[in-house]
Amino acid sequence: MKVNHILVVCVGNICRSPVGERLLAKSLAESGAATVVTSAGIGALVGHAADETATEVAAEHGLSLDGHSARQFTRELGQQADLILVMEPGHRHEIARRAPDLSGRVMLFDHWVGGKGIPDPYRHPRAFHETVYDLIAKAADGWASKLVPGKGR
Repeated sequence: MKVNHILVVCVGNICRSPVGERLLAKSLAESGAATVVTSAGIGALVGHAADETATEVAAEHGLSLDGHSARQFTRELGQQADLILVMEPGHRHEIARRAPDLSGRVMLFDHWVGGKGIPDPYRHPRAFHETVYDLIAKAADGWASKLVPGKGR
């Protein structure tokens, strides 16, 4: 099955999922894929920009979170996606509770690099944001290597 649209989901849609969205989109584009990557939160801070510390850490790695605006996960958003990547196992359970028909599309963002979940850096020290950024970057590369045929990373 070709994956044309990926939805990345966390809680507030201001830290992990915006970083995951942009990193995965960048990694897929660099691999030649034309996949659309978007994000949302199961308890989104709707309309908020990406978290300031997450934005600073991303910028230091050459990744822009400019223009991000948090949005709420809905069943309709989930239906538009071929694949829904969540940051923690609890997010998968919440999506299955809200939209059982989507549960077959949901996987952990870090599935290919351990599958334990990526912790929430919101309101944590900068060093923790940096650790989480690194986890998300490795996970995004893992997905890109699986989604782009013949692209071994």
